[in-house]
Amino acid sequence: MTLSAPTEAPPQPSRTRSLTLLFAGLMVTMLLASLNQTVLSTALPTIVGELHGVDHMTWVITAYILASTIMMPVYGKISDLIGRRPVLIAAIVAFVAGSVTGGLAGTIEWLIVGRVLQGLGGGGLIILSQAAIADVVPARDRGKYMGVMGAVFAFASVAGPLLGGWFTEGPGWRWAFWINIPLGALAIVAAMLFLRIPRRTGAERPRIDYLGMALIAAATTALVLVGTWGGSEYDWSSPEIIGLSVFTVAVAVLFVFVQSRAKEPVIPLTLFKDRNFNLATIGALFTGVIMFGSIGYMPTYLQMVTGANATHAGLLMIPMMGGLLLASITSGQIVSRTGKYKLSPIIGSLVMGAGLALLSTLEVSTPTPIACLYLGILGIGVGMTMQILVLIVQNSFPITQVGTATAATNYFRQTGATLGSAVVGAVFASRLTSFLAERLPASSGTASGSNSFTPALVNSLPAALRTPIIKSYNEALLPIFLVMAPLALLSTIVLCFVVEKPLSTTIERADSLAEGQLIHEGDPTR
Repeated sequence: MTLSAPTEAPPQPSRTRSLTLLFAGLMVTMLLASLNQTVLSTALPTIVGELHGVDHMTWVITAYILASTIMMPVYGKISDLIGRRPVLIAAIVAFVAGSVTGGLAGTIEWLIVGRVLQGLGGGGLIILSQAAIADVVPARDRGKYMGVMGAVFAFASVAGPLLGGWFTEGPGWRWAFWINIPLGALAIVAAMLFLRIPRRTGAERPRIDYLGMALIAAATTALVLVGTWGGSEYDWSSPEIIGLSVFTVAVAVLFVFVQSRAKEPVIPLTLFKDRNFNLATIGALFTGVIMFGSIGYMPTYLQMVTGANATHAGLLMIPMMGGLLLASITSGQIVSRTGKYKLSPIIGSLVMGAGLALLSTLEVSTPTPIACLYLGILGIGVGMTMQILVLIVQNSFPITQVGTATAATNYFRQTGATLGSAVVGAVFASRLTSFLAERLPASSGTASGSNSFTPALVNSLPAALRTPIIKSYNEALLPIFLVMAPLALLSTIVLCFVVEKPLSTTIERADSLAEGQLIHEGDPTR
């Protein structure tokens, strides 16, 4: 079957309905992935307290991000080769399996295992949704769709902490995992109904770059271990950290060598010949560090320092997610109307830097509305940046490489997210442990039991003990944000060199289409 490129004629009603149904199905998938990234944020202090694993708190967040990061380029490449639908369904099944494991976890170690399994599936959910939209919507119109995708993430970022708080105070935090089962079933049904298309015929059997996938997994894991263990479990100059660093570099070099010779490389080196891909990817990496290095720990900070319960802490995150939602939709609409996209991520990066700098000035005595205002500023910056960078990358490559290119830039963004979350978490935990040891009297018995601190427990302590604890949380976390602020400035400088190419108004089609693209109602080959 061959589909001709779309013309300037108004879209047929049947195609509009098909596109609407497809987009609705992809939003369910996006919601599934986005909720998972945020639903544990307000529940996390209680979870690690109950499972006696505050010292492993970083891994509850990092394990998911690491696993999903490793899988992103894998999903992108395989979906370009064999189609979106079967790969998407496999990703959802893996994600649900991880949710079941997390829901049944009786120890912090099993909880982390469940998060890894979730990540192995979650790495494909957002990537494949973005790639499927690129399959059927021209780049000029794609901005508004990408903006809505960003809005779904913002909605989930508000709903997630609220749900996490409600579960924690109601039926129990394990429901943060159980909720993924019906959502996952709905996402599978949506994929089966709305991503139908005849399979390719006559195509040679795709060659999967298994060696490249193994190497990128090994290098990414070692890099994250350096960020997680360095300065906490081991000194930066220790043999363990130096050895992991050398291993990371060696495997990365070997990966590049393998990619240069693979028939179907998981991350083709030809991608890096495109200037906009390189610049947008660098900007995405810095955005990932900033976003996940801050958003992952702010709900914990708000609960401990302000005395808010889990639900209230979720409500306090609304300004950040509201700013992200508004900026994402608005910037996407502007790009679709004007065809201009360069200015949005440049301004967004500057706003992110301002938000980080402002958050670093918070004190225990700072009024809560001020903290919410600063969070809103950070959210606006992220909303103006994140989805537009994906659009820049997609506009630089043909449809046959969109999945691979989208996955590659998201891989580097998630690598930044993983490092940001791991490094911030490791430094935060190390500083917090040190401050608590210095400030809590040994006779109180609380210093030795700091791994079991929950917001409710801290709030019930007398002022003589509660005050040094909340000051320790404040001074352990917020100065780290100021250290991250220069990354936003670097992102701004880098993105100034993006070449604003015209956004395409048509979709090129190959002679045979992979399963997983939009099927037109009334198509005789259907």
